[in-house]
Amino acid sequence: MTYIIILIGALLRVIPHPANFAPIAAIALFGGTYLNKKQALILPLLAMFISDFFIGFDSLQSRIMVYGSFLLIGLIGLAIKKHKNIGTIFGGALFGSVLFYLITNFAFFYSPTMYPHDLTGILSSYINALPFFKNTVLGDLFYVSIFFGAYELVQQYRSSLSFKGEGTRER
Repeated sequence: MTYIIILIGALLRVIPHPANFAPIAAIALFGGTYLNKKQALILPLLAMFISDFFIGFDSLQSRIMVYGSFLLIGLIGLAIKKHKNIGTIFGGALFGSVLFYLITNFAFFYSPTMYPHDLTGILSSYINALPFFKNTVLGDLFYVSIFFGAYELVQQYRSSLSFKGEGTRER
């Protein structure tokens, strides 16, 4: 299952899509919620690395901030693992979207050529990123719904099969 999620994440980043409407944060949150810690933290990074290989790598500073943001979102998933419900899942997704926005746009502000290093510069960085933030939130909520919803439906289906199977066993 882990490899399928990595491939899906990489593929969905490579095919044309609206800017920042991508599955990686949802994969990080999902991995943190359902997988062990090592898999949870590596899963989104591998999907990013594979897709970055095709899309292209930008600055090292930017990649560190982006990849670091996804590590933090994976940690959010680990934190909600024991308290998983629709509220914590969607709350975690929204918190992850905000973290990603704050961290990555600070990196753009901090870069030497993008913005002046003053209050005007940081405000400009965050204001200019608002359209991308909207897509980030929408993408995160969409993919969280798909990944978590599909997983829970499969688990319910498996549970119903095992329940039906117990009544037909010979004793």
